[in-house]
Amino acid sequence: MRYFEDFVEGQALELGSVGFTEQGIIDFAREFDPQPMHTDPEAARSSIYGGLIASGWQTATGYMRMLVDTVMRDSSSIGSPGIENLRWLKPVRPGDTLRGRFTVLDTKPSRSRPDWGIVRSRGEMLNQQDEVVMQVEAVNFFGRRSDGRV
Repeated sequence: MRYFEDFVEGQALELGSVGFTEQGIIDFAREFDPQPMHTDPEAARSSIYGGLIASGWQTATGYMRMLVDTVMRDSSSIGSPGIENLRWLKPVRPGDTLRGRFTVLDTKPSRSRPDWGIVRSRGEMLNQQDEVVMQVEAVNFFGRRSDGRV
């Protein structure tokens, strides 16, 4: 079980990887972001992207899935008040494999809830060329150890 005290400023955790296929990109976009550059390979070829690209939201949900599987599921996670600075820096294309990285920016105990801690982090998705394609900053609340151990 991971508690607030287990997060250290500068700590980076590798989250795993996720692949993007043409059909997966189209299926996600048809349901959640039905724009031609995500749903129609022919129309996408004549767009500024020169081909089909994944919705940024699909990239973000891939990151979230890996974050939950690697960090949140076996933790004292309480929730999050939100994210900041979500940026899609490069297009994600069919055949890309992205890996996720979670980096702790800072931590502090909650003043209003002494049994909670606050972790501010940066999440990144990197493609197979190690280029950052998505970046997000987030704040999460985690429970503290009840016995006071660090």
